[in-house]
Amino acid sequence: MSFSRKKVGVIGVGVMGSAITQGLLRAGLVQPKDITASDSNKDALQRLQEAVSVQVTSDNSVLVQRSEVVIIAVKPNQMEEILNEIAPSVTLKHLVVSIAAGIRISTLEKHLPAGVPVIRVMPNIPALIGEGMSTLALGTHAGIDEQDAAEVLFSALGKVITLRERELDAVTGISGCGPAYMAIIIEALADGGVKMGLSRQVALELAVQTMIGTARMIQVTGEHPAALKDRICSPGGSTISGVHVLEKGCLRGLLMDAVETATERSEELQ
Repeated sequence: MSFSRKKVGVIGVGVMGSAITQGLLRAGLVQPKDITASDSNKDALQRLQEAVSVQVTSDNSVLVQRSEVVIIAVKPNQMEEILNEIAPSVTLKHLVVSIAAGIRISTLEKHLPAGVPVIRVMPNIPALIGEGMSTLALGTHAGIDEQDAAEVLFSALGKVITLRERELDAVTGISGCGPAYMAIIIEALADGGVKMGLSRQVALELAVQTMIGTARMIQVTGEHPAALKDRICSPGGSTISGVHVLEKGCLRGLLMDAVETATERSEELQ
């Protein structure tokens, strides 16, 4: 299933559903006439149509009939109702993609006709600006063609990798929850700058760009974070003094504990 020229349906145009729709259009993967969106919130649907001129409908069965790739972007507690609604219209020619947290592939496949290709995706909030991290897990009947199509689709929102479904809970603990961790770190760095006499605006700008630049440097060079840290920490200098405080406060352990706890909570929510 090549993604080019596919007709796409997006069920649910909240934050992530709208981001997917606009990302596909921004990347030029589809034209507005080839996207159909639906949502129980008519105001949200109207706003999306006015913004990007996609096709809209309040009938999810109609959406499925117009589409080849169906993306379900609703809250987990709405998923069963949506699946039961669209199941009579879904065929083996469709690819069904779910971004609902905590809904396993087996649940999706149980509510759809036998043999329908299903892919579960865990995106994250930076997808809103095209800098997301999306992780795919293939269902029983999804092959390389469906994987390729989904990877192209979500590459419009940032970086994409494919893993086994059992790894998605750990993915949630890192990239799903990670933006919140990073936001706390940025805020704390900026607070430190304010305490030391900088304006809030300057302190926040310094913290944000330092986070962006460091992450980008590691990404581009492939250098291990520890090696980068060692290069910056000159003997007896300011950086190693600051690092010492972080080590005494167990920053590493706290972040590892956060990932572990978030992963375990994700498992509980299945």
